[in-house]
Formats: sequence, structure tokens, C-alpha cells
Amino acid sequence: MFTGLIHHLGRVDAVEPTPTGVRLRVRPDAWEGPAAPGDSIAIDGVCLTLAEPPVGGVFAFDAIPETMRMTALGDLTPGDRVHMEASATPTTLLGGHIVQGHVDGVAEVISVVSEGEWRVRLRTPSGLEALMVPKGSVTLAGVSLTIAAVDAGRGSWFEVALIPTTLEKTKLGDWKPGTRVNVESDVIARTVAHQLRFLAGPGGVRPGARAGGM
Repeated sequence: MFTGLIHHLGRVDAVEPTPTGVRLRVRPDAWEGPAAPGDSIAIDGVCLTLAEPPVGGVFAFDAIPETMRMTALGDLTPGDRVHMEASATPTTLLGGHIVQGHVDGVAEVISVVSEGEWRVRLRTPSGLEALMVPKGSVTLAGVSLTIAAVDAGRGSWFEVALIPTTLEKTKLGDWKPGTRVNVESDVIARTVAHQLRFLAGPGGVRPGARAGGM
């Protein structure tokens, strides 16, 4: 589990093909705390496992082809900046929201307004329209953010507002139209939506239907 609060930025050192996918090498700008093989670390919001002890300050992660294809990690090239977050512990301050590191889709930046309040509009990935809740939480590239507005019609877009601290500590200020961004919907909204789909029959919610354990 993660919190969506970014404490470290890193740069991609190498993207190396392997027999099982890709080995992604990332050099963090700094790293506080341990880093051992098997540790879970989120890279731009994708939960990856540290594959080996860091060598020369470089962290190595293995990603399967599906992960590279279904997330924006497939767009990374050497020199690109990435967000890094170590997994949370029972004593971690939950200053963002519960983030699993399981990306639901990739959104594309539609527009960026940087005059006055900094707002970014993104195209909602197909199938996630109902999960983009005004004033609700969303994780973009691993960053916990609040949804400021949504398309009231088809839900085809949503907006987030970025505060100066977020712009200072993340790479979100680099976004421009066309940038592809990993999206993880709020786990609570996702769970409720799943339960409603389970309970719904062809004509809607089945009379007397109950979710398991409810």
C-alpha cells in the first residue's frame, strides 16, 4: 500500500529488454530508509518489486510486457523523470489516500491552465467514467490528488487543481497536452462500483440481492 505522497524523484537510467519483459533501472535523487530485494516501490504509481540490491545508487525493477503495455511505463526512456514512493508501514502518515499501485488505465492530458490556479484537464480512460467523483480522490502518476471537476455529460474528462507544493515536489508541472498519465481510481469507489455491478441484473439491482457478508 502507498499514500500518494511523493518524497523522491528519480531518473530512468536504462530500459533493458529481458526474456520475460523489461528491466527498468532508476536512479533516485535521494533515498531515505532501506531498499532491499523484494521491497515494493511505486514508480509513477505502478507497484514494482526491487529486483536486486541497489548498485551505484541505481534501483532495478522487472516489468512484464502487460505492465509496459497497459501503463505509461512503456513510454519511459533514459533520462525521463519518475515519481518514487516506498510502500507504507503501519506507522506511515496517511496524508494522501489509500493507493494500491494497481493502475486502472492511462489518461491523456487535454489542457493545462497555469495562470492563477493551476488546473489540468485529462481525458478519462474508457470504463472509469463512473469512478471519477467530484471532490473524490484519484492517483495520477502516483500522486494523490482531488478531482476538481468532471464532465457532467458523458464523463469524458476530469480536472485536477495543483497547488504550489505539488508542483515543487513532483514532475506534474512538466505536463502538457498529449502527456500520458497512469491513473488509479479510488479503491473505495472501485469497490462500490464492483458490488453494484455484481448486484445488478439485466433490469437493475435484483430484488433482495445481497453482497457476500452483507
